[in-house]
Amino acid sequence: MVGGDINTGRGIRRNRRTRRMAKIPTRTRTLKVILPLVLLLAFGLVMVYDASIAEAQQLFNDKYHFVRLHAIWILIGLATVAVSSRIPTAWWQRWSHILFGGSLGLLVLVLLPGLGSQIQGAQRWLTIGPVIFQPSELVKLTSVLYLSKWLLKSRPVWNFLGISGFLFFLMILQPDMGTAIILMATAFFMYYVSGASLKILGGLGALGILGVLGLIFISPYRMRRVTTFLDPTGDLQGSSYHINQILLSLGSGGWMGLGLGRSRQKFQYLPEATTDSIFAVVGEELGFLGSSMLVMIFLSLFWQLTKIVLREQNRGRQLVAAGLTGWLAFQTVINLAGMVALMPLTGVPLPFISYGRSSLLAQMISVGILLRISLTQK
Repeated sequence: MVGGDINTGRGIRRNRRTRRMAKIPTRTRTLKVILPLVLLLAFGLVMVYDASIAEAQQLFNDKYHFVRLHAIWILIGLATVAVSSRIPTAWWQRWSHILFGGSLGLLVLVLLPGLGSQIQGAQRWLTIGPVIFQPSELVKLTSVLYLSKWLLKSRPVWNFLGISGFLFFLMILQPDMGTAIILMATAFFMYYVSGASLKILGGLGALGILGVLGLIFISPYRMRRVTTFLDPTGDLQGSSYHINQILLSLGSGGWMGLGLGRSRQKFQYLPEATTDSIFAVVGEELGFLGSSMLVMIFLSLFWQLTKIVLREQNRGRQLVAAGLTGWLAFQTVINLAGMVALMPLTGVPLPFISYGRSSLLAQMISVGILLRISLTQK
């Protein structure tokens, strides 16, 4: 009886909190999402220009090359936010199996000679005429939409394991361990939100960890990533070069940074300065304080997205919101953790900041869907 009273009390408090959130005007809720998003996009535009000057000048004799493209894709992304925020969430779920199947088909095409493009040993890009696209970014979005529909009807653990395992397998073929981990973390989070017990999730998590460890041990490339993480100074001119250049950038920044535009590492020393490693340039130029402010903006955005999840009463829309929020948050944490050597580098971009057309477009569509869910809430 006491347990029932406790659960009833928790339910009452949760309902009161939900009602308080619902009383906030829709326009105010929207602005609370848009404001940190615009700050991140504007900051990312500045940092992409800053970090890409040397590379753009060397490759294209035009220091504005990358920032010009990035600005265009930000505008396209904002347009997709406006469009996707007007599409009912039910439409995305109704067609999720086709969207998911199509994105998986594109993922398979990446592996075909003549269509897939290999960059730095990884075959992750699809080349169609002048357009280079990364289907795995689209899969992050469509997998959330598909799982949100599937989990409403059925939750057999072996079926779930089959779907998530198949996604993991396709990512490993490219190979793209970073995206594989993000997909698994997002899928497990959605499975938990759908009502799966912690006991089942613990068992699935143990299987996942064993699978990742197995892939590491049979792959010399992944094994080097782990040994580099455990001993960053072991091969300064080889496998440890990237993480050491990142740590050198962050260490050079100190508390206040060298000043905007004054990074030394961006001049061909720091690998992937405009994409995966852009946070290192932020730390070098703006220091610990500037980096912390960027993290605070991310936290502000994710808190507003989390409130959308908590407010939602419709189970299907809540699963969509939880999956999209989880994906963006997991990717941010994985990127930042790699930058400060809390986990091995995985090669995933920093959402809304890094240069990258496919990733930015998928992320902006997800924000539009989340805004649509927020707009339907009373």
